[in-house]
Amino acid sequence: MFSPLLDGIIARSNYPVVGHENYLEFAEAHVFSVLFFPGEWERIGESNDVAVVLPELTLAFQKVFQPAVVAKLSDRKLQAIYRFRAFPALVFLRRGKYLGVITRVLDWDDYLHETARILSLEPSDPPPYHRPGEWATKAERDEPEGSGEHFH
Repeated sequence: MFSPLLDGIIARSNYPVVGHENYLEFAEAHVFSVLFFPGEWERIGESNDVAVVLPELTLAFQKVFQPAVVAKLSDRKLQAIYRFRAFPALVFLRRGKYLGVITRVLDWDDYLHETARILSLEPSDPPPYHRPGEWATKAERDEPEGSGEHFH
């Protein structure tokens, strides 16, 4: 189901694996949580990269957020809720409410900056999803780097 590398990280770090039926219960039980969507690790080489970064990122933020890994059978259902466009993805939540998402692989300093920025936000609805090339407003066209990735 997961890559051997991610299976080892899940075991060592004691990360729960959540699905669409129980992710909200998990997220609401923590002030801050992050849902890791690895995607299809066989096709997406960045999946293992983010799997390695996640425990380090958790430690860098002194375990202020609790990670969980999204089960493969639930990743598309939850992707539709959070409306991100690329895997792998880290969806940050506060008491189960959406804060923001980081997709694909970033440089370490960018992870630190983006995570701090996201954790400082107030919960909101996930950004609207539009098909590539479709934009509802100029503001959505000008969204920050990393938020306009395409589906894999």
